[in-house]
Amino acid sequence: MAATGGTALEHLRALAADCTKCPLAAGRTQVVFGVGDPDAELLFVGEGPGREEDLAGEPFVGRSGKLLDRLVWEEIGLTRSSCYIANVVKCRPPKNRDPAPDEIEACRPYLEEQIRLIDPSVIVTLGNFATRLLLHSSEGIRTLRGAAFPYGTGHLVPTYHPAYVLRAGGEAMAEMRADLVRAKRLMAPTSP
Repeated sequence: MAATGGTALEHLRALAADCTKCPLAAGRTQVVFGVGDPDAELLFVGEGPGREEDLAGEPFVGRSGKLLDRLVWEEIGLTRSSCYIANVVKCRPPKNRDPAPDEIEACRPYLEEQIRLIDPSVIVTLGNFATRLLLHSSEGIRTLRGAAFPYGTGHLVPTYHPAYVLRAGGEAMAEMRADLVRAKRLMAPTSP
């Protein structure tokens, strides 16, 4: 099954690499599809790539990514390669602006298929865009975080985007840590 899921994910990555469904394609260096274990129990979904991610072709590689990696290790005991990290939009919005509704809709099928193929037991959404999209909600992250929601056969745990935590400081950091602990508790137990 892993080979099939991984192969299917690589096929989807190749399709996304040639995507021109929205205006973001014209300004990208490369598509930032996702990274990690194609059979991960834990999937993180962020908003979209920034400048560093656009250049590297990998999500969360800058300061936000370093914070995410550190917190996931400290609170869950997983490395970047043990989970999967994706974004709502796969191409960088100009000047790191928020993705537009038509851009989100153009990328939605890629994210939905990533979720289907990876089939994680827990999805952690990072910030408003991912949370609102996957929960079909207009509520903001401050209202939705601190809880877990049923999602498919698993759960969805909303938390802050690491870039926000870098700006906001201690209280936001503590809340994000608590959300990651919540995600850990919901993950399927691993075999000894």
